[in-house]
Amino acid sequence: MLDKTCRAFIDELGSTAPVPGGGSASALVGAIGIALGTMAGLLTTGKKSAAAHEEELQELIRLSVSMTERFKEAVNRDVTAFEPLAQAYKLPNQTDEEKKQRAEEIQKHLITATEAPLELTELCTEALELLERYSGIANKMVISDVGVGAAVCEAALKGARLNVLINLRSMKDETARKALSDRLETACDKGLRSAELCYGRVEEACK
Repeated sequence: MLDKTCRAFIDELGSTAPVPGGGSASALVGAIGIALGTMAGLLTTGKKSAAAHEEELQELIRLSVSMTERFKEAVNRDVTAFEPLAQAYKLPNQTDEEKKQRAEEIQKHLITATEAPLELTELCTEALELLERYSGIANKMVISDVGVGAAVCEAALKGARLNVLINLRSMKDETARKALSDRLETACDKGLRSAELCYGRVEEACK
């Protein structure tokens, strides 16, 4: 999916094709957001003004580069996870037997299709926590890029959250639904808090 041009990816998003969809778009947006953090780190490391934070900067750069790769993988993982569910929804739905088989197939693939965007919310939260750290030490000339990264990763988090919620709505397994829902709320609470702190700090620094 990532081998497509930006134009082709966007055109496919705007088509009737079931994939890529909101999950892949959120993952791509998250990759862009944390890449901005990496850029800010690279443009800060080695500066005399940031000498006291050099060790932390090196750690942040290493983590955000690795995280960017994980976001890239998440773009394709969303497609792989959702496609079987999309096919299940297309199964015949006329006779009682067809309805039963279709319902069973949907439930079988729902958990896998939910875990991909759920893992993405957790990845977005990790990214936002890194960006919050970047916001305290980044070069003032690139601090706005850290804020943009936080805004973008927050959007990715919220997008992934919606993809989880819409699947949870259809899940019949109450135990699985509760466990997945709890993970979702934990990730989102932490991520949104980091996004608010990071963006607020950057906004003040930009004034």
